[in-house]
Amino acid sequence: MIEIIIYHNPECGTSRNTLALIRNAGVEPHVIEYLKTPPARGLLIDMIDRAGLTPRALLREKGTPYADLGLGDEALPDEAIIDAMMAHPILINRPLVVTPLGVKLCRPSEAVLDIMPAQQLGAFAKEDGEQVIDAAGRRIQST
Repeated sequence: MIEIIIYHNPECGTSRNTLALIRNAGVEPHVIEYLKTPPARGLLIDMIDRAGLTPRALLREKGTPYADLGLGDEALPDEAIIDAMMAHPILINRPLVVTPLGVKLCRPSEAVLDIMPAQQLGAFAKEDGEQVIDAAGRRIQST
């Protein structure tokens, strides 16, 4: 059994597409709605490190209190950004996916394929109709 965790926001199309791609590989992930159950501080820091990101790279601006909190200030230390994410989980960009092959911020949603330990089982199109996986389960490279 493959253990996959997705930090998910069901209101986000990218997050829904990522979840659907995981399921298209025949895997039912552990879904954590991170706005209801945010990761603990240590876990968030660990996932940021394992994903090869900085806290600022995981920071979401759109639809968040980013501007009100002055998070655009490049002089802010990583600790302050993590503090803001802990106080306002909406600032954590999504979806974050954890698999045995790594941790990744899956934007665009097909980025999850880079860390999927299971092959896609069939064709897949995103909610907007963009075909991502062909009928043979192979990734379609955009041109």
